[in-house]
Amino acid sequence: MSVLRFLTRRRRTADATVPRSADATVHPGRLSRRSRSVLRVEPGSGSAPSRIHRGFTGGLGIALTVVLVVGAATPAAAWTGSAGQRLDIEILSSRPDQVSGGDALVRVTFDGRIDPRSVRVTRNGTDVTRTLQVDGRSLRGVVDGLRDGANLLRASARSARTATLAVRNHPAAGPIFSGPRQYPFLCRTEQNGLGQPLVDNQDGQGMRVRGPEGEVVGWSRDCAAPTVTDRLYRATDGTFKSMPADGTRPADLTTTRNLDGRTVDYVVRRERGTINRFVYSIAVLEAGWNRRVIYRFDGGVAIGHDQGRLPGGHLYHEGLSLGYAVLYSTGTRTATHYNLVLGGETALMLKEHFVEEYGVPLYTVGVGGSGGGLQQYVYGQNYANRLIDAAIPQYSYPDMATQTIHVGDCELLEYYMDVTDRANPKWRDWENRTWLIGMNASATVSNPYLGGAPGSTECVEGWRGLTPLALNPHWSPGDPLWAQMDPPGVAETVQWSHWGDLVTIYGTGPDGYARSTWDNVGVQYGLSALTSGRITPAEFLDLNARVGSWKPQPEMVQEGCPFIPAACADPAQFDPWSSRNMRLSPDGGRTPAPRTTGDRQAIRAAYESGIVFTGDIDIPVIDWRHYLEEQLDMHNSHQSFASRQRMRDHDRDAGNQVIWFTDARPVEAFDQTPEALAVIDDWMANLRGRPWRGVQGNKPALAVDRCFSTAGTEIARGDHVWDGILDNRPVGACTRQFPLYGTSRTVAGGPIEGGVYACDRQPVRVAVARGLYGSWRPTDAERRRLEQIFPTGVCDYR
Repeated sequence: MSVLRFLTRRRRTADATVPRSADATVHPGRLSRRSRSVLRVEPGSGSAPSRIHRGFTGGLGIALTVVLVVGAATPAAAWTGSAGQRLDIEILSSRPDQVSGGDALVRVTFDGRIDPRSVRVTRNGTDVTRTLQVDGRSLRGVVDGLRDGANLLRASARSARTATLAVRNHPAAGPIFSGPRQYPFLCRTEQNGLGQPLVDNQDGQGMRVRGPEGEVVGWSRDCAAPTVTDRLYRATDGTFKSMPADGTRPADLTTTRNLDGRTVDYVVRRERGTINRFVYSIAVLEAGWNRRVIYRFDGGVAIGHDQGRLPGGHLYHEGLSLGYAVLYSTGTRTATHYNLVLGGETALMLKEHFVEEYGVPLYTVGVGGSGGGLQQYVYGQNYANRLIDAAIPQYSYPDMATQTIHVGDCELLEYYMDVTDRANPKWRDWENRTWLIGMNASATVSNPYLGGAPGSTECVEGWRGLTPLALNPHWSPGDPLWAQMDPPGVAETVQWSHWGDLVTIYGTGPDGYARSTWDNVGVQYGLSALTSGRITPAEFLDLNARVGSWKPQPEMVQEGCPFIPAACADPAQFDPWSSRNMRLSPDGGRTPAPRTTGDRQAIRAAYESGIVFTGDIDIPVIDWRHYLEEQLDMHNSHQSFASRQRMRDHDRDAGNQVIWFTDARPVEAFDQTPEALAVIDDWMANLRGRPWRGVQGNKPALAVDRCFSTAGTEIARGDHVWDGILDNRPVGACTRQFPLYGTSRTVAGGPIEGGVYACDRQPVRVAVARGLYGSWRPTDAERRRLEQIFPTGVCDYR
């Protein structure tokens, strides 16, 4: 059984403790579908809520709240006193054991026989009743003054049973469950409009903080900054500008019509600060919040140790203009880091802060592309609707962690075709390279590494540079801002690799480096090209004997040109394949190049930590992307179906996910996201009205698989438009319109869902007997050569 299937068959429990290296972290409690949160409808006044701050005023209308079914690790309310009349205490802003920042939105409910005036609420023995407001048969408001660690809330009333709730509070700077903080950590508060970071030590550790004369007055390791608020307006030129300080109305101020039909001035209140060491933003229409939230996730690729930059996307016009509140954090931008345990923790803390200020929203929908898309799959799996109630992942992957599997193959295969087997005329036809890499290739797309000459592949166009970024601990970002960090040269102490970035998850190996999951033992590159007759048996044997693998991290060296621009002065340093870090055959293939074995502890940790999407998600999902295959874009289209297959593998059901493609040939001309937001809004309204029908039973008519033209016009819709991809049915209308490609591992015989870090293996003789090689019947000499190349057997993906 493959590592993937072994681990995904294990039932996970809430708050599972994940074994690590010396520093163990506790996962925040992923819930199986059997213990998913229950949607509860709360009747209210129907009026728009005022901002809560330290007390709640105004009704929430119909609010969607979450009643979590969790294990014993979650503190639960307890009752003492007489039977009959009873009180209950809830934390609405977070789980009781994951409160942060010293405050929480609290609700105390009571039955109709209790006089609200007799209810008393205490925090660690101090009466806090006055901070709560009557809201029907409950008291609600923000209770602050919680100390770090254990706290106790108590509610009592005449002739009622006393209720208590254990609460654990954590600092606003974190962590809650992500493990030890990462150091060194590059501060960017000034770049994000928050001024210099706050001094937190005098030990010469972190970013230098300077006084008015330029003198160093201290250092900041954790990059905290004061919270700032400002008012912005949408101008007629399509930009956001600061509202005049004198209160006058700008001549170019626009208006907008929100989702509830109200036309209001397009004026936004924006709050920025730091939570969990990252910079966050909350943006809300001043007079038109529709009581819905968009959590805007963002993409990119980076290796941590950085506070990150707040891009323009935090003022998401498509959402703000409709009245959605927009939440954003540099900690949920994968251009900052790819630790999705840390990212999930950050998102929960920001959502908690928002709820404390504005109240419980009707729902929160995730929106974001690439890394912002895959975060929605992973967080929807790990936290159910504690974080997002629905998702619109764009250009998504199931997760990032398992993309490293085939990304690590790209340069090995390109180097083989460019250098090792350069005399083979087959590789001069660029489209033939799809036979080995699985992804699309083109004879016409210009190749920057060939001076712009035509001929490229997705490996080159989309993924080149990610091999050194993910695998090589020496390739640092080289940001000049590191010169302001102390002690001098601290950036050189970092292991600049994906494994090093997530060392608290993967653990540290005996060699002192973070453990790595990358493995290609038993992988038969180009197997489908062999069985289809595109390459000969001799070519297949040569490929697999000479393709090689990657050096262990202690043996890796610094990159050459073009990754180190200074190296480009020497033509001998040109090495876009990172071949200096490859393990190749020492004698032209007579001795097969060694393969790499992934660390089993790291692989297990990847699954148990939740950074791998295994399909356990039960919220509405509209997976949308432009079809970009002909552009050789890295956001290859089969990934939507990889996510769907993982969902099916989990419980044979993916009915809560719909897949939309919009054509982008020749250019991207239409954004389907506003329509997806409208469909999600209908879907969530149905869930509020008929919660007993569940997610699938509440799908609106347009929540089906669909595909669209470049202009956004629907081509086809329905349950069978994508037939022929994950089944053997005749090709569906959308499948026919949008051909899919694969990866190096699918053309090596692996499944479309990917995620198999290390395959089960079978002896070569068994593979031959099974007919794995199609019409090729290896001779005795060829079988012996296969056994020499694969001494421990070849992959068995059954």
